[in-house]
Amino acid sequence: MGGRGGGLAAAAAAGRRAASWIRSLPGAPIPGPVGAWLAGELPEAIETATASLNPQDCDRMGPDGEMVDGTGGVDEETRSKLAAVPCAVQYALWLTSDQQIRLVAVASLITGAARLLAEDPGTAITTGELSRMWALLDQAIA
Repeated sequence: MGGRGGGLAAAAAAGRRAASWIRSLPGAPIPGPVGAWLAGELPEAIETATASLNPQDCDRMGPDGEMVDGTGGVDEETRSKLAAVPCAVQYALWLTSDQQIRLVAVASLITGAARLLAEDPGTAITTGELSRMWALLDQAIA
């Protein structure tokens, strides 16, 4: 499947792979908020973000002529969870530094994909930019 549908289906599949990888990481040795967040909320946010990508939610002019920033289909709560990754991983001391930086890369790539769709959905889809994002995401979780 190519074009818009193929790119968005690939996004959802990439998100599922990334979420599965995160769920496979070692759990916190002592229960706590960061461990629970990494085991539950973060992989769910990744799946939500990649499944909800929408090229129609792009930057546009509002009814009063003001510029409205699109979100690429990712809601504020999900964007907030992804934005918290660089701050939260420093408290996941049971993870290796390699695992921590890979978590940051995953969150950054997914946030970046949404931004690409918001800024220029046609180019992001037709030039393969999104496909390259998912290839990078696969490298991060390999």
